Amino acid sequence: MLSVKGLTKIYGKDFRAVDDISFEVLPGQIAGFVGENGAGKTTAIKMMTGVLMPDAGEITIDGYSRTENPLEAKLRMAYVPDNPDMFLRLKGSEFLSLMADIYRVDEKVRPARIDRLATRFGIRDALPLTMSDYSHGMRQKIMIVAALLHEPPVWILDEPMTGLDPSSAYELKQMMKEHAAKGNCVFFSTHVLEVAEELCDVIFLIRKGRMIFNGSLEELKRLHPHMTLEEIFIEMNGKGHEGKQIVTDPSSQGAEL
Repeated sequence: MLSVKGLTKIYGKDFRAVDDISFEVLPGQIAGFVGENGAGKTTAIKMMTGVLMPDAGEITIDGYSRTENPLEAKLRMAYVPDNPDMFLRLKGSEFLSLMADIYRVDEKVRPARIDRLATRFGIRDALPLTMSDYSHGMRQKIMIVAALLHEPPVWILDEPMTGLDPSSAYELKQMMKEHAAKGNCVFFSTHVLEVAEELCDVIFLIRKGRMIFNGSLEELKRLHPHMTLEEIFIEMNGKGHEGKQIVTDPSSQGAEL
C-alpha cells in the first residue's frame, strides 16, 4: 500500500540527509517512523508526499508511482505536515473548503464530513474564525481535518500529536486504529516512544539518514532482551551503533548488517 525503495536525498556535495532507505507498509498496518530530531524523518516524508524531489529512489502509494502518476498518488494519501502555520489569513471554513476543492470532495458530502471531523476534534465552533487567531493546537487539528476530508487509504503524518491536547490526541489515535482496521494504512513519524509502542504494528528506526531497524516492536525487543524501549532507543542511537543496520524480514530475522 505504501512502498519506498532506495530513497535518497543529498545536499551539497555529499551530505546525505536521507541515505538509501527502503520499507513497506501493508494494508491494515500502522507504521511508526522513529528517530531523534534531525534524523531525516521530515526530509523523507517531504519526498514521499512530493514537497521535495528525491535524488534517487521509488515511492508507490496505493499502487501509484509518485513519479509516473503524481496526481493519482496524491489523491490517495493524507498528508499532515510538521508545521501547521499556513493559510493563516483564511477562516477555518474557507481553508477546509479549499482543501475539499483540491481533493475533489463532492459538494454533496463535504458538509457532513467537515461537521463530523471538526466535531470529533472539538473545533466546530472555531471554523468561522480566522486561522491566525487559532492556537498552535487548533491549527494542528484543522490540518488533520483537512487532510482526512477526501478519505484517502494512505495516511502520512509528520509528528501529528505535537500540540494536541490529551483528548484530541486520543481521538487521533483511535482514528488511526479505525483506519487501519478497515484495511488501510497509517505511516507517522514520532520521537515519542510511548506512542510508537501503543500504536505500531511495525517501526522504522532512522539515524542520521540511514535506516537502522525495520521490523516489529516484538522483534526489536527480542534483539535487546531485558531492556526498556527507551534504553533500546538510546543504545541504537549511540556511538556503538554507528554504521550498523538491522532489518528484519521473513528471510533474515534479526540480521545485523
